[in-house]
Order: sequence, then structure tokens, then C-alpha cells
Amino acid sequence: MLKPQLQQSSKSTKTLIPYWNTKPLCLASFPINILNNKNFRVKKKKNFSTKAVVSSTEKSTYVQSSNVEKSTSGKAIVVVQRTVGGTNLSLTRGLDDIGDLFGRSLFLSIVAAELDPKTGIEKPIIEGFARRGRDVDGNREYEVEFVIPEDFGDVGAILIENQHRNQMYVKNIVIDGFVHGKVEITCNSWVHSKYDNPEKRIFFTNKSYLPSQTPSGVKKLREAELVTLRGDGFGERKIFERIYDYDVYNDIGDPDGDVDGKRPVFGGKELPYPRRCRTGRPRSEKDPLSESKSDFTYVPRDEAFSEVKNLAFSGNTIYAILHAVVPGLQSIITDPELGFPHFPAIDSLYNVEVDLPALQTNSLFSIIQRFIRAISETTKNVLLFGTPEFLERDKFAWFRDVEFARQTLAGLNPYSIRLVWVYKLSKPKVFAPEQHLMYTSSKGETSIRFTDYSYISQKELDDNETESTIEPEQEECMNIELIQEGYEAVQEKKLFILDYHDLLLPYVNKVNELKGTVLYGSRTLFFLTPNGTLRPLAIELTRPPVDDKPQWKQVYCPTWHATGAWLWRIAKAHVLAHDSSYHQLVSHWLRTHCCTEPYIIASNRQLSAMHPIYRLLFPHFRYTMEINGTGREALINANGVIESTFSPGKYSMELSSVAYDLEWRFDREALPEDLISRGLAEEDPNAPHGLKLTIEDYPFANDGLILWDILKQWVTNYVNHYYPQTNLIESDEELQAWWSEIKNVGHGDKKDEPWWPELKTPNDLIGIVTTIIWVASGHHAAVNFGQYSYAGYFPNRPTIARSKMPTEDPTNEEWEDFLNKPEEALLKCFPSQLQATTIIAVLDVLSNHSPDEEYVGTNIEPFWKDEPVINAAFDVFSGKLKDLEGIIDARNADSNLKNRNGAGVC
Repeated sequence: MLKPQLQQSSKSTKTLIPYWNTKPLCLASFPINILNNKNFRVKKKKNFSTKAVVSSTEKSTYVQSSNVEKSTSGKAIVVVQRTVGGTNLSLTRGLDDIGDLFGRSLFLSIVAAELDPKTGIEKPIIEGFARRGRDVDGNREYEVEFVIPEDFGDVGAILIENQHRNQMYVKNIVIDGFVHGKVEITCNSWVHSKYDNPEKRIFFTNKSYLPSQTPSGVKKLREAELVTLRGDGFGERKIFERIYDYDVYNDIGDPDGDVDGKRPVFGGKELPYPRRCRTGRPRSEKDPLSESKSDFTYVPRDEAFSEVKNLAFSGNTIYAILHAVVPGLQSIITDPELGFPHFPAIDSLYNVEVDLPALQTNSLFSIIQRFIRAISETTKNVLLFGTPEFLERDKFAWFRDVEFARQTLAGLNPYSIRLVWVYKLSKPKVFAPEQHLMYTSSKGETSIRFTDYSYISQKELDDNETESTIEPEQEECMNIELIQEGYEAVQEKKLFILDYHDLLLPYVNKVNELKGTVLYGSRTLFFLTPNGTLRPLAIELTRPPVDDKPQWKQVYCPTWHATGAWLWRIAKAHVLAHDSSYHQLVSHWLRTHCCTEPYIIASNRQLSAMHPIYRLLFPHFRYTMEINGTGREALINANGVIESTFSPGKYSMELSSVAYDLEWRFDREALPEDLISRGLAEEDPNAPHGLKLTIEDYPFANDGLILWDILKQWVTNYVNHYYPQTNLIESDEELQAWWSEIKNVGHGDKKDEPWWPELKTPNDLIGIVTTIIWVASGHHAAVNFGQYSYAGYFPNRPTIARSKMPTEDPTNEEWEDFLNKPEEALLKCFPSQLQATTIIAVLDVLSNHSPDEEYVGTNIEPFWKDEPVINAAFDVFSGKLKDLEGIIDARNADSNLKNRNGAGVC
């Protein structure tokens, strides 16, 4: 598994993660002692409605109730998290404090779980103001005492009206005094002010229910909450709202603010893409298809960062880097295209202080603690990058081919390498009528040139039996012995490839018109050695015809000759820039962030907060939408970090869209299916996990498959508990609506694809849910948390190649310069000083861990504590994750596993 992500002991298995109101009805008077308690009342309702309730006690009267004499006393405590900075001294904060003093803070309404069995209508609700109590561990408690009628029954839900002018974060509510003991309601949610929205906020009890099992007293609440969360699709969303809706990616560009700020809309027939959360901002004046920019990017309130994360790891930190650090660097680096003059200058980034202009003392930049340190000494501000682990262990590892090959299996992007299934002749491609690739055999360094090369999966082979391989008359142009060696390597499954040829080639000429970046279509061939490691054999770079120039194509391979060796190093820099771009735009952004957002939106729109599947999924979705929103504003936006520092430039998001269209399939997001589709595994019932790996020492697959099995077993136990009969799946209208919306709306551009799984049985649900959880946990951890360790030293993984290959149509002067100073040619190919320092800073933030990080399997969700079966299953789940840490540690220490162990291996 990736080091230092899934295979590290302490972090190997760790990963990130309604409104209701009623109209009061008149009741007879209660005994005088109750009426004198203005913090309490019992109110009867005919039915629930979505209209705002008049909640002040002055607008209600009371009637005699025959069962009051048999009632008991109760108490509720609401725990509210105080702000990180303490009390806010604003005017509204002062008014809220006054409200606290007068006991007008939170107005609570307790709803019975069941309807009255005699009348069939809702039972009287218990209402009252909660007064401010003590402060405990940074939280503030609000208390209310009340009387519980004898026939009230169990609690079904509690409604909160926030009388403050500021929203507040409610952690939990504990209600005591009922027959069955304390009732705990976990909230962990923001409650809006009644001055922003008069509707009350609803919280259900911790017990989970399928729709058909919902207690009768809260059925209407369950339905109405979902209606509220869906919204009406109109208007601009406000910061306090919790509305989930869909939109296309029409907010990447900024046509009103920048001459080169217009970008196409992503999502639709022309550029397919998953959907994002709708913000409802007005359209751009210059481009009616695009959404205008603003200082605020809406995400539903509960999707936003916590205050702790906001201070330590949030998008605000990214903004601080972009708005404080980058301008500071720009003032230092007067030439944005200036490269590094020599390698010691690159090394100096990690141990020499760089003076920055004076930053504000309260700048969020000062909170980045792990790899970037702002040291303020009176008026002095400096920037210092911590040395990445990769560089600390072996300063020259990036230079070696063995490490280049190893990282295709155990580095940042283990998702791209594929097996070469077969040599075949295919029809000439638009940009590549003739192909050339080098193959190095075990008998010595030799080469095979052939008219065309490609790989296909076994399924594609079965589906295209009529498509021939090499025809006899075409073999005349090849050495028969070498062809046979190539076939033997393929048949023995020893040839592998990084293939970015077809994906990149249509963009090569467009990208090459941009300033400061060069793109090729690339293929890189690897050979599996007897000791289980990969050896790079050849790199093919292609430029299609342009203007009056014919197609340019060349193959580079490792060699002992000085000129060839330097050309090989520069070709590797190009391939690594391609792999870095694919990693960030596809393996990371598209697959774990962008494609996950529709799952989150659909879950909140179609699954009630009391649905067991919602409660299983939501910890894995934590912060994703906020990160995505920040990404649209600061990372993948027009002229943002990605476009400025990665090879595809302004076409980066288009490339991501093309990859989604051509490559993304939900069924292959599951780890086993992904490995099989790339030829890295085949089904084998006698092998561990039911798969036989093509490369036995494949850390990502070895460790990832154990984690996959652990996740799947946990999901299996969970699903089988809540769905003991198969028919419960198809009869669950919320679940069916959820899956339908994911396919037909969230991923609507692919709604007609035949590979979407059906949702008819518990096994179907287990597969779907496990896949979603894997993408948000194991997959994301593998491609995210090691970014600084591996790419913090950018020569190991340059994000952009700024110069063409020295052999591409060189002038005599260019060629002489290369021969005289080949190191300068490599340095000119690397990112500029400004690009390098910017991407290093951003990668640090992206790969950092938040202080309030939640780790999979560490803490059981409070919703499951009262379910013995789920408790037991979670204990098993948590124990297996701990065992996995030990397994990974043992593997990392095994000297026989060359792809994760050795001198200086990170």
C-alpha cells in the first residue's frame, strides 16, 4: 500500500469525514403551579404543518388535562459548542447574552414517537424555554425542566427554535425523566436563528428506522424534513440554509473579471461531468451560461468546516496561501518564468529562510504548522518549507529509474499502471497513423518496432474475437525472433504500461499554444523483473501534425550513452508531469471529490437523517462539499493553482471531463473491479480476497484489498441487520429514490450506461455502499495524504514540463546548448520558482491532517450504541483495522518486498 499512507501503522487505515413548525391549539388550564412556570407548557396539535409556529408563551392558553396529576417531572440539557475564539463581542452577540440572562435562548418542543391510539392524532407536545446553564469543557449547557404526561410514551423528535440572532452549533441533547430512561439525541449541527428563518429545526432520536418502520408520530416530520432539504430550486442560497440541489459546473470561469477568464460549462452532452451543489448565484453579464463570482460560495450549513478545522486546515488556509504567501513570493520572484539556476537552489527551499513582506499578525498563514512555518520576529516574516520525508531518506532517489518505476506501484498515483494484454495491429488513429515502441528483452537490450501497439482487456478480447493481431504479411517488417520474445513477455504478463497517449493527444497542440507549458501524448513501458520490481523500458512521446509540420514521434530508453541518458531523464520529466496532472485531476479530484458530491447531495435529499444507510454513510462525507467548493474557487478555477502549475493549463478541467466520459464507471470504482479492469488481478477463488495479483508485490493492492474486505464485512453485517428480508430493499422508497437520483441526476450524463448496478437485494446494496465508502476512505487516503511526502520535492514529481524535448526539431544552436549543458535543459523543463513554491505550499495544506480528523473505526457513532448487533459488528470492524496496522508494519519491514522496503525507501 502507498507509503506513508495506507501502509503506515498510525495512519494506514485512517481517513477523513430540518425544519419543522406547528400551529398552537388551545388547551384547558393546567394546575396553577405549572402555569406559573413560564419555561414549560404542554400543547396539543391537530397535525403537523410546514408553516412557522408562533412559539411565545404569551400566545398560548392552557386547558385542564385529566392526566396531569399522573405526570412526572423531566429535564432536558442542550449542549452548545462555544466559538473557538470565545464570546463574540459584536452587537448581536451582546443581545444574545441578554437573551440568555432572561432565559430566552432556545425554545424546545418535544414530540411523541407514536400517535394517540384512541384518536389517531398527534399527542400534545411538551414545550418550554431552555435557560443558559454552566459552561463545561468549552461547551455551554442550556436547561429546561418540564412535566411529562403519563400517556406521552417515547420521544420521537425534538424541535428547536433558536432565539439568538446568531446561529449556534448544537452538539447533543439529553432528555431525562421518561419511563425508559435517558434519551440522547445526537445533533452535531448548526441551528439557524429564527430571525433568519422562522421555521424550527428538527432532530430525531438516535434510533434508526427504515421508512416503513417509522413511528407514527414522526412520519410527517420525516417526510417534511426531506422536502425542506430539497428546496424549490429557485433563488440564491444563503449561508444559514441546509438546502441540497444540483447544478452543472458553470462557475469555474470568471468571464466578468478576467480577460482570459471564460471557461466552458462542465456537465452535459458536450462535456459530461458529475453535478455539483447548486448555489443559485446570478449569471455572468458577459457569459449567460456561467455563474457570476462572489465572496461567498454556498455549501449546506452542516457541510461547512468546523471552526477548529477552519482555523487549522480549511479553505481559508488555502486562501491565506494564495492571498498572502503567493503575492509575497511574486514580490520576491520578479520574473514568474524564472527557473532554478542549479539543483542547490532547489535544495535551499527546504533549509534556508525566504524573506516575505510583512504579513498581518492575525494572518491564517501562521497556523500552518507541519511543513510551512511563518516565523514572526517583530517585523520580519520568513517562509521555510520542511524537508519532505522522501528527500530526507534519500536525496538522489528521484534520479534513479528503479524509484521511478517503484512509485507507479507504491507512489501517489497507483491507479494508472496497466497490464499489456496483447500486441495487435489496430486501425490507424487520427493523430497516430504509425506507432513505435521499444521492448527490452531479458536476453539483452534489443528493440522491436511495429506498426501499431495497444493494450486491451480480456473482456474486450472476448468481445472482439474477429479483431486480428499481427498478420503474417505484416511481420515482414519485424524481426521474427524479437516478436516472439515480445509475445512471450505479454503471455507471461510481464509487460506494463502508463498510457496517456490517447487521452492527451487531442490536447497537445492546444496546450502547446499556451505560454510556458509543453505537452505530448505519452506511453511508458515497464518490464516485471524476477525479483518483483518494475524496470522502465521505453518512453514514447508524440506530437501530432501542426501547421506545416508533420507528426513528431520519438522513443527514448535507458542507456549508458551520455546523450541518451540525459534525453531519457528529460523524457521522464515529461511523463511525470503527465502522471502528476492525471493524478490530481482524475485519480484525486474527479474520482474522490467530484464524483462523490452527487452521493452526498442525493443522501441528504432522499435519505432521512434517521435512515440507517444515511447514518452509515455520512461520517465518510465529512467536509467533502466544503473542500469541493473551495477547490472551485481557488484551485481548479480559471487561472487558479491547477491551471497555473500543471501541464494542461487552461484545459485542465476539460481533460478531467474527457477522462470522466471515457474512463469513469461506478462498478470499477470498487477496488477489486478496478484491479481486474487494469489487468493487475484476476479472479481466483483459491487466492486471498478471491483475487490473484499479476504483480505479487503491489503495495497499494496488497494492503488495499485487506481494507476493502474489512469495509465490506462491516457493511455486510450492518446491511443484513437492517434488511433481514430481501423484499425490504425494493420496498424502501427512500433508498430506491436515493440510488435513482445518483444515477439519473447526480451522474445524469451517464444515466444510460449498462454497467450501473441494480438495487434489488441486500448484496446489491452492500456492493454499492462499500464502493462509496472505499472511494471516500481508502482510495482518497492513497492519493491524498502522501502528496507532500512524494511531491513536496518537485524534481521527483514535477507538475508541469515547460520546454520541449531537445530532439524535437532543434536548431543547431539549441542542440549545441543541450550537448554543452544538459543539466540546464532539465532545469528549464522543471516548474519555475514561482510555480514550484506555490504548488509545494498548496500540497502541504491538501495532504495535512486536521486537528479534528475522524479516523475510520476509532469511535462508534452514537446512533449505534443501543443496537447490540451493530455494536458487536463495529467492535469486530475496529479490531480488524488495528490488526491491519500490524500487518502493514510487518510488510514494510520485510526485506523481500522490494517495492516497499530497502535503503532510503519512503
